[in-house]
Amino acid sequence: MKCLSVSQPFAELIVSGRKTIELRRWNTGFRGEFLIHAPLKIRTEDCKRLKISYKLTTGAIVGKAELYGVKRYDSRKEVNDDRQSHLVGKKFQDGAYGFMLRNFKSFRIPIPWKGQLGFFDVDLPKTKIRNKEIVSGIIDEEYRHQWIGRH
Repeated sequence: MKCLSVSQPFAELIVSGRKTIELRRWNTGFRGEFLIHAPLKIRTEDCKRLKISYKLTTGAIVGKAELYGVKRYDSRKEVNDDRQSHLVGKKFQDGAYGFMLRNFKSFRIPIPWKGQLGFFDVDLPKTKIRNKEIVSGIIDEEYRHQWIGRH
């Protein structure tokens, strides 16, 4: 599956559904579901500006989203018009691209992973748990969490 590294606090904002456009300097032809990786570095100035705690998960895959389109920004005004969707500060690069996102999901248990530049492939290993009772317990726990979370 494809994966994209997004600095914190923006990775958290994406998987929570509060950030629906991810700004990049490059375009992509990729469309579809991908994993969100939070690298080790936390952008502390953005945490302060957005009033978000520094206690964020790093060095792990924290969720997933779907990239359904790319919007090209040619002017500062266009970027400013979408500020509530991308939540980026006053910095602007000419020729920026906005990756339009939807169908967000945060993982309750992050997956430790080393990030890379651009979209990269992640081949998540199958479970290494041999004890079927433990696997059954994990599935039951996940089911209870989903059921209770919806009621």
